[in-house]
Amino acid sequence: MRKTLALLVLLGVVSFGAGQTAALFQPLDQVYEAIRSYFLWADQVTDTQLLYGALKGMVQSLGDPHSVFYTPEEYEKWERSLAGEYTGVGMEITIRKGWVTVVTPLPGTPAEAAGIRPGDVILEVDGESTEGWTLEQASMRIRGPEGTPVTLKVRHPDGKIEVLTLIRARIRVESVRSRYLAEERVGYVRVLRLDAETGRLLGQALSAFPLGELRGLVLDLRNNPGGYLSAAVEVASFFVDRGVIVRTRGPSFGERLYHSRGNNLPNLPLAVLVNEGTASGAEIVAGAIQDHGVGVLVGRKTFGKGLIQQEFVPRLPEGGVLKLTTGEYLTPQGRKVHEVGLTPDIEVKRVEEAEEDLDLKAALEWIAARTPAGVKP
Repeated sequence: MRKTLALLVLLGVVSFGAGQTAALFQPLDQVYEAIRSYFLWADQVTDTQLLYGALKGMVQSLGDPHSVFYTPEEYEKWERSLAGEYTGVGMEITIRKGWVTVVTPLPGTPAEAAGIRPGDVILEVDGESTEGWTLEQASMRIRGPEGTPVTLKVRHPDGKIEVLTLIRARIRVESVRSRYLAEERVGYVRVLRLDAETGRLLGQALSAFPLGELRGLVLDLRNNPGGYLSAAVEVASFFVDRGVIVRTRGPSFGERLYHSRGNNLPNLPLAVLVNEGTASGAEIVAGAIQDHGVGVLVGRKTFGKGLIQQEFVPRLPEGGVLKLTTGEYLTPQGRKVHEVGLTPDIEVKRVEEAEEDLDLKAALEWIAARTPAGVKP
């Protein structure tokens, strides 16, 4: 365990220059010696397993579902999911009030097909209660080999409880989809996630529209769980010419301002579609557009996830990564987002049986009112 303590020093947990702190963590040494001397199956447990267990327990004790210690294998799986490809059911989850909660189901996935909705609470996975689970536990239990089943007991926001069996599949999510609505002369772009390629793909999509005849743009951020902060700033910069995109603050870095990178696209009437599944980085984009008055938000109140995580790589013998919540973000005007969300300028009530996209309809009506037919914007 002396090796463990030395590694904890590198994590900034123990400073042997501070005697009180060193003494506080001496029980780790005692527990290690007890396990090695008295545990019945001590020969089946490696030092690395014990080390990872100690680090995981330390991070879990923070009570923050977004702070996680990853083993090398877990980190590799997490990186693959950020790249937009993994095997599972296709939904973004978080922990709220001690329960696994759906941020959003991803389009074209088993979760969406089964009727999983933003705000659903996953009560059980394969018959086991999820109360008190960490985000990592939930992710590992719900994901699995392609073609295998997983049974979820869910409570929808309206209180209805369902038991759903989903077949895991290979999930591949393209971050940007677009189409030109010729009759309305409106460019429609849906951004499904904010990854390293999103900015480039969005730029290509916007440039492909017939800019000379456009009456407006619809940016669809519904069911977008977010992603990289840098990608959110890049996306927002296509619509906010200048000024602050997002404010961040944390105990280690104080306050930081991220400014627009500017763009060469014309400033057209812009409607941004949002809903209960619009979260994190997607809320950064929506908040910047709303605060700068360069567009309106259409739909329903957003999820309200406004925290920032940073990765740390401790010097461990076999690797591992610490993902730690280090701050929160605010809109350009200083509005809090976490557990608050963004309120749309044009609210559209959810109607389950509606055959048409009511959010898009409201957005197109708003754009049409801004640029009457036959009048160039």
